[in-house]
Amino acid sequence: MRATLRWAHSDLRTHRGEALFLVLATAGVVVSLLLATALFGYATNPWQRLFTQSRGAHVWLHTADTADAGRLNALDGVASVAGPYPTAPATLASGGGARASVELRGTPGRPSVGRPLLTSGHWLDPENPDGVVLESRLAHALLAGPGDTLTLPGTARKLTVLGVADSPEPRYRPGERPGLVWALPSAVHDPVGQVTGLRLADPEDTDYMVQRAVTELGAGAVTKVSTWTQARAEEQGSDRLLGQVLGLFGLGALIAAGLAVHGAIATRIRGHLRDISILKAIGFTPGQVVRVYLLQHLAYALLGAVSAAALTEALGNRLPGRLGDAVGVWQGLPGHAVALFAVPVGAVLFIAATTGLAAWRAGRVPPVPVPRRLSSAGGGLSRPVRRLLGVRLSPALVLGWHTAFARRPRTLATVARLALPLLLIVVALSAWSTIDRFQSHPERIGLPTALTVHTDSGIAAGEARAILDEDPQVADVYPSAEVAALVPGQTSTIALRGLGTADNPYPHALAEGRAARGPDEAVAGQGLLNLLDAKVGDWVRMTVGDDVQILHIVGRSIEPENAGRSISTSLDTLRENDPDLTPSRYELRLGEDAEASEVAARLTEAGRGHLDVHTVPNPADGLSPLRGVVIGVITVLALIGLIELLTAIGGMVREGERDLLALKAIGLSPRQITGITVTATAVTALGAVLVGTALGSVLGRWLIDAQGSSSGVGAGIASGPPAVILLALGAAAVAGAAAVAAVPAARAARHRLTDALNTVA
Repeated sequence: MRATLRWAHSDLRTHRGEALFLVLATAGVVVSLLLATALFGYATNPWQRLFTQSRGAHVWLHTADTADAGRLNALDGVASVAGPYPTAPATLASGGGARASVELRGTPGRPSVGRPLLTSGHWLDPENPDGVVLESRLAHALLAGPGDTLTLPGTARKLTVLGVADSPEPRYRPGERPGLVWALPSAVHDPVGQVTGLRLADPEDTDYMVQRAVTELGAGAVTKVSTWTQARAEEQGSDRLLGQVLGLFGLGALIAAGLAVHGAIATRIRGHLRDISILKAIGFTPGQVVRVYLLQHLAYALLGAVSAAALTEALGNRLPGRLGDAVGVWQGLPGHAVALFAVPVGAVLFIAATTGLAAWRAGRVPPVPVPRRLSSAGGGLSRPVRRLLGVRLSPALVLGWHTAFARRPRTLATVARLALPLLLIVVALSAWSTIDRFQSHPERIGLPTALTVHTDSGIAAGEARAILDEDPQVADVYPSAEVAALVPGQTSTIALRGLGTADNPYPHALAEGRAARGPDEAVAGQGLLNLLDAKVGDWVRMTVGDDVQILHIVGRSIEPENAGRSISTSLDTLRENDPDLTPSRYELRLGEDAEASEVAARLTEAGRGHLDVHTVPNPADGLSPLRGVVIGVITVLALIGLIELLTAIGGMVREGERDLLALKAIGLSPRQITGITVTATAVTALGAVLVGTALGSVLGRWLIDAQGSSSGVGAGIASGPPAVILLALGAAAVAGAAAVAAVPAARAARHRLTDALNTVA
């Protein structure tokens, strides 16, 4: 055992830099995997915990106020019912000038199903008939809390905030979904509908129970359906995406690290065959030789994994943004301790497995070394190489190229191991470029407008349009209306939108097909196509109240809103079924130099309380932490690539020592001999760059488009890194490889003849 430890200690002193890089790379991989685990827990568990504690409803049905929702109690599979509660749309304004569209929900008592969980203040009080409780995200948007007073623009009414509560229902989204306000029934003036919540005995029967509920009430009575699965998917949102990205790159980096360790040990074994044979000759068993390499690299991996786990546990919650929030929440979850132990252990075991495969080869080295055929730089030269040497090209370049590809299987394996981290770096850069595209060119991802304007009943459509047209910084105004439509089978509702007119069509971002120009033509999001199992060219049938709408899908648009579960046609097409339909909202495209916030403030003031103006949210705003993730991933992958590069350089230097006498005998100077190794390294790195860049560009686009398709946004959103960035990456990799190879190559070229003779011997 003492001899084993002494040999391991001697090897560590010889390869200190490589050991340090292995520890750092393992730590980076484990940190990535732990952060991915934290983000998955952060995305899923808080909503699930809220749903469980509030006894959330699995289905919420918005119906006309004349519907007999009490009949839903008798449906088999319905465990309990919340409501029906009367509802009315409204606009609330706070003293600070913030405004929001809301749904007032008349709640006589604190519900037993879908019970809001108070975070501050208290519940509704009959002695305060104008008191309300706000959903937490709505309260944040209005900058309101218990004791504040809210007004209803255009009226003299005032509401007092009694409390703020969390709810598992779909939450407030400015310009897209109204916020939820609980009030006493007496405070809901002129209700226009009602809402009923169903808690099911078996949540897996959600679609079937929606279908039965719609059949029981009648399709014409149901205006909107929302389910617990939709709310959960929305809450997970970008946090789950960040977790997937971190997990993907963490696993990729782990595989790259394992292969790098395997290559390092295999190269080291080839360079120390004589030492291993001597160890066996003096009594080392094959098992002891294997254990030396296995325990040595297992110690490196264990040190890196433990350090990563300790750093994540101690400092993870101090990371900026959602990463820190995610780690803080994850540390309080029941499975936190198990994950904190299992992830590092899994990483260490994987590295141990790849190490064991390479170390097993060391155990098979015979005690008596088999004589190896000596090769020279000129032996076995191909005819093209000999011709190049004959035309007075630099011997360093020609022999360096020959050295790189003289042993093709070994070179191809090195190129593959070097290409893997480069491939993942290109994928990471593709994610970065896609986020840049979202922010710099939102019109290419389905966001051609900057502002959304909602109107209330206190202003005529013509007057609202005149106010918008008069603003000098508004370039285009697209009138629109949105209704909830029941899909075939009546299992859910989708957004049916009338955007623009025949004279001024809405500029959809099309990924497939063409724009809707004729009557009954429409474009649909990927989420709707997935829901209906439809494709471009199909006709789809949907129900809006008692009316049936049949549309021809002529294109697929990129839809970042509503998980892509929307179908868009012109406002003229919707008016064919409802001639009295008037636009309820307007989409505004601004001039190039216009500031959205300034235009919004100006229009709000001109509307005198009848216009609710919001900036269009960009999904890239929620992905800003991904930039930090990309930087961290690239750093880890660069460390892994450096480990593999050092391994390749070490192997080339050791192989070149056998040719040193011959190269000096034919008159090559130490500088030329150094150039051979540097050229061989640069050529190998160039091959890895070409392979990694080509495959990474294709894989990056495929992964991003696959994620877009599964999320409902749709394929076609991927943007590869600019060619300049890829060229810079390739040039930096090749130049860096040559620079790293220069020092050990120069040192080997200046070996004394006696050292070279010992190496050959």
